[in-house]
Amino acid sequence: MLKAKNLSPQKLAAFTAFILSVVMALGCLFIGATLKQTLLALGLTFIVAYFLYLYTLQNFIYRKIKLIYKFIYQTKASKREEFFNKNILPLKTIEEVSEDVEKWASQKKEELENLRRNEAFRKEFLLNLSHELKTPIFAVQGYIHTLLDGALEDPNVNKDFLKKATKNIDRLCRLIDDLDEISKLESGEMTINKEQFVIQDLIRDVFDTLSIKARQKDIKFGIKKGCEAPVQVYADKEKIRQVLINLIENSVKYGKTEGQTIASVYNMDGNRALVEISDNGIGMAEEHLPRVFERFYRTDRARSRDIGGTGLGLAIVKHIVEAHDQTINVRSKVEVGSTFGFTLELGRENLL
Repeated sequence: MLKAKNLSPQKLAAFTAFILSVVMALGCLFIGATLKQTLLALGLTFIVAYFLYLYTLQNFIYRKIKLIYKFIYQTKASKREEFFNKNILPLKTIEEVSEDVEKWASQKKEELENLRRNEAFRKEFLLNLSHELKTPIFAVQGYIHTLLDGALEDPNVNKDFLKKATKNIDRLCRLIDDLDEISKLESGEMTINKEQFVIQDLIRDVFDTLSIKARQKDIKFGIKKGCEAPVQVYADKEKIRQVLINLIENSVKYGKTEGQTIASVYNMDGNRALVEISDNGIGMAEEHLPRVFERFYRTDRARSRDIGGTGLGLAIVKHIVEAHDQTINVRSKVEVGSTFGFTLELGRENLL
């Protein structure tokens, strides 16, 4: 049995014309027409009915369908699109048109969901940014007003208040610098200048840079046994230094007294190296892990703010790694510790 919804206009017109011509032929036979007259009536009826019905379909029904396509694409038709509308579109079945509309509706639904998610993210970002800016600004404002109201003449508090105001100004400057850097990374303005270097040497340099902070908490740095063999990577050395400084500094900030931070380097698949920074610090709950690379996301806001930082460090780390077309991940457990791992392209010597 024919399913009319799957027929093209030509087939539907032919089917309808055939029915009409058969009825006409039977009518001719009924009134006593000759076989020749019957066949002639059959042929003429079929031809007239076919073209008339096809014309009706294409110029009325498919005119509505063209309006649907215009609404879907919302653009003025080019010459190629006009050719499509006049010659290709009428050949489509109703089912194919329905599939196109359903596909468009699905895309629009996905776009709306993305817009809602982005709007929620934007609101949260602005709220967090406002909070991060207000904290140091209000602190500076308070110290300055107190000094102007008379504390400036008090030698017991004036220098202390100025130091605290300076500390908050420095924090505000770091926040602005981090915002500027993350904006450049997101917009692609910051270039990646790749070179070959031994990743273990860079890790040791960062360990030396942060050794004073580590000694304050008696935290030991080291490279995991079996990972000491030099591995050359091809990346932007200074950007990767920034990544390592952020990850290792975090391991010290959130590490336990007399703890340790261990770096590991693995040759993954002959094309990439995996660099991991592990600590045995306070760790993070599993529900926080999908969001730790978001801007201003803090697992414990009060504790994080007391320790310091702008809340943008891990977001910058993620952008730097992704600017190298690589990936970063995190594993963590409360009171056990955290491991941040990121991949880098191997240098030529490692590929040989």
